[in-house]
Amino acid sequence: MDPKTWVYILLGLYIIYCFWWGLRGFFTEKKASGYAIAGRSIPFIAFLMAATAASFSGWTFIGHPGLIWKAGLVYAYASFYVLTIPITGAFFAKRNWLMGKRYGFITPGDMFAYYYNNEAIRWLTVLAAFLYSIFYSGLQLIAAAKLFYWVAGVPQTYGLIFMAFIVWFYVVTGGLKASTWVGVLQFLLLVGGIVLLGFYVVTSDTIGGWSGFVTSMGSIEEKYMKVPGLIHFGLGSGGWTAVMILTYMFALMGIQSSPAFTLWNFGLASPKPLAWQQVFMSTFIVGIALFFFTAFQGIGARILMAAGEIAPKVDGDVVPMLMTKFLPGPVLGLVFLGAIAAIHSTAAPYIGTGGTIIQRDVWWRYVRKQSGSHSEQIWTNRVFATILAVAAVVVSLTSTDAIVMIGGFATAFGTIMYLALLGVHWGFKYPSIGVVLGLIAAIVACFLTYYVWQYPLSLHTAFWGIFTGLVVAYLCRGLGMKDSEETQARQKEVREWLDSVDGPSENGKKWRARMKILVPAWYFMALGPGILIGNNAFSFCGFPAIWSWQIIWWMVGIVMMWALCFKAEMSTTSEEQIRRADTETMDVTKEAD
Repeated sequence: MDPKTWVYILLGLYIIYCFWWGLRGFFTEKKASGYAIAGRSIPFIAFLMAATAASFSGWTFIGHPGLIWKAGLVYAYASFYVLTIPITGAFFAKRNWLMGKRYGFITPGDMFAYYYNNEAIRWLTVLAAFLYSIFYSGLQLIAAAKLFYWVAGVPQTYGLIFMAFIVWFYVVTGGLKASTWVGVLQFLLLVGGIVLLGFYVVTSDTIGGWSGFVTSMGSIEEKYMKVPGLIHFGLGSGGWTAVMILTYMFALMGIQSSPAFTLWNFGLASPKPLAWQQVFMSTFIVGIALFFFTAFQGIGARILMAAGEIAPKVDGDVVPMLMTKFLPGPVLGLVFLGAIAAIHSTAAPYIGTGGTIIQRDVWWRYVRKQSGSHSEQIWTNRVFATILAVAAVVVSLTSTDAIVMIGGFATAFGTIMYLALLGVHWGFKYPSIGVVLGLIAAIVACFLTYYVWQYPLSLHTAFWGIFTGLVVAYLCRGLGMKDSEETQARQKEVREWLDSVDGPSENGKKWRARMKILVPAWYFMALGPGILIGNNAFSFCGFPAIWSWQIIWWMVGIVMMWALCFKAEMSTTSEEQIRRADTETMDVTKEAD
């Protein structure tokens, strides 16, 4: 059978599954909160897998091996986002859920506007969500278009629109619950596809298995196997310097601090899956796929290019070329589906949650003055999700940058939300006007350090965004700006309740004290200046020094995440905490007429 036939058969089955969940939601979801946040009923297994798929996406599946081919194993340090993404979840996800249950928040704008008693923060959250959604969803569609072209010969523009239509349909019809349950299948396809493609590349006749792979790595130029230095003084990245790698990880930490993930946390039936998602699904399972199999693909592509087997022009060409060259028909169809699932797993929740945020925080609150039925809110939500989907298509059709760099720019708009989240959840003290001005300055800084003066001092856009925001916020405090008595009283009540319901045990306090030392030390050695040691430190099992360093610190990171999430109690929840969140409610958000 023609390999393309397998691609279309499996794609057809996947579309049927997606459309079934969309139509199921269309006929069952009748309340605004049911459509927007799945009625706060997302179960353990669904979030465990769907949130993991949404965190890693088509950017990981297609862009990650492509950048390893382009930049070498120095870019493989980006695989550490299997830890840095869930670290953000450990800081904020459980407390997002607690706040949503107690106060009835539906959007992150609800939470921030209430805590800071300032509606401008709501508008800035909407802006951040809009920018994040269109750029991040847009890069997914770029990856889909390239893949469809290489595998099935479909022109990129048509492929992009077709893939956008699939995700648009099940998002606008079924809402968050449909996106989540489709995400369960997408996780299995994503991880399975990465592993299968990496295996077929390494075992190909040209490479000759692991021994041939190790031998071939010895002929790769040194610049692809070492971190070039600590910092680059000037504009532009100057290559993947140590500080560029570190601050690029700041950008990826923004995935789970984005408005979309905050809203998703509100939709959980229980916070029980959080620790397991962060430690096991993300750090361990996806870690295996990235630290080994995406590297097999990226370095394998460089070996194959030197042998004249493939000739990629840009990073987005690498994975599709490997797929069409080495995968037999049924496997090609399955891996193709894995890539499409990876792409949709992220585009869907960001388009859907972005539509909800605009609908609730702009249309419902300011245009309709908090009036209107559930059905009206649902159909207007669908309209805004459609607008976001169209905007993402426009971005993807006009962008020429490398896939992962667009992704890093998009996630920077999630990183800057640390400014608001640190105040709400951990009591960082700056006035509400400081948060407003800080977020404005952070958004401006992101655009300037990406489009005008790109990566000054080889520090990523995300660093400049959150750094500028924090400086402005604390400057406002230093200048003596203060909140009203009403705002201070509101914040005091939130702080007292969060501290009482989520205070760690005595053992948890001891572990948190240790983690304040261990986590920064891990960042320094695994992602910061310490990685320069890894250029020549040690090798084992045929892995070169730089790769060996990454694997060792990934394994240390698994233990660190276990200690942070479970022993330090950052992500675990007791039955008493859940009972109190269910009973000690103080709903401050109107849902519908």
